[in-house]
Amino acid sequence: MVKCIAIVLSGCGVYDGTEIHEASAVLVHLSRAGAKVQMFAPDVDQMHVVNHCEGKPTAEKRNVLQESARIARGDVSDLTKLDITAFDALVIPGGFGVAKNLSDWAVKGKEYTVQPQVEKLIKGFHGVGKPLAMCCISPVLAARALPGCEITVGQDSECERWPYAQTATTMTELGCKHVNKNVGEVHVDVKNKLVTTSAFMCNAPIHEVFDGSRG
Repeated sequence: MVKCIAIVLSGCGVYDGTEIHEASAVLVHLSRAGAKVQMFAPDVDQMHVVNHCEGKPTAEKRNVLQESARIARGDVSDLTKLDITAFDALVIPGGFGVAKNLSDWAVKGKEYTVQPQVEKLIKGFHGVGKPLAMCCISPVLAARALPGCEITVGQDSECERWPYAQTATTMTELGCKHVNKNVGEVHVDVKNKLVTTSAFMCNAPIHEVFDGSRG
């Protein structure tokens, strides 16, 4: 039977939206597995717009749904239209858009909140026993929505290869169980049906991130 997968995007571009390579990797793996995919995004303004050549914010305004359409080749729906009963699983790729548009992690750190629509969906899929998959920074969404869950964002010891290792420490402080995994590996929280992988939380070659996104 063909599986129907909902993917939640957060814009387009690593610094202010969905990480494009991660989204593409997820889409390729799901396509190869024969899954049917529908993409969604919140119809809201981005927290800000970043010039990706310079890595600096600009005064420009952009909409998360409209930007996500760039990845979805136009076939993306408002997040409010996501019907949990129509899908078998929920997938959320990473990118700073997760920390800026799906939550306020980028601004508030440990005191962050998850965008209400997103939190409701995570809890909804979890509540009916449907799998969740998140990569890169997106496991922070699960950490807030599903207290005590098991996740990985890679390694908890900071170095050149793992520059964001402090995130793992914060997840532990929030009551989650963080499991150290390499970039090509995933962690499966069997109890919560939650699959996570580090992706570009690691300074790794793109093929290693692609392999880890296989889930």
